Amino acid sequence: MKILLDECVDRRLAKHITGHEVVTAQEAGWSGVKNGALLALAASAFDVFVTVDTNLQHQQNLATYDLAIIVLRARTNRLADLLPLTTALMAAVDVAKLGQALVLRTTGN
Repeated sequence: MKILLDECVDRRLAKHITGHEVVTAQEAGWSGVKNGALLALAASAFDVFVTVDTNLQHQQNLATYDLAIIVLRARTNRLADLLPLTTALMAAVDVAKLGQALVLRTTGN
């Protein structure tokens, strides 16, 4: 699967997602691109979009994008807080549905 990490996700997380092609928004040249435009760009080149933006699913009509969205909910968006979600994230990539958001939470979030 081709995975795009939103720029609000610590880019170092990409090294911990194995078995998939992972690109950050910065690497794709999409820094600063706003949510709707970013989702449209991502849908044209990626299978899965990973973000920590918990409001995304309420601000955008996700069903219009040919893209699965995975939202990581942790205490912060720092790598140390996101790492516990890595195993769940890799499993979620295989079951996430196009046009829908799947929320993964760390304990207590």
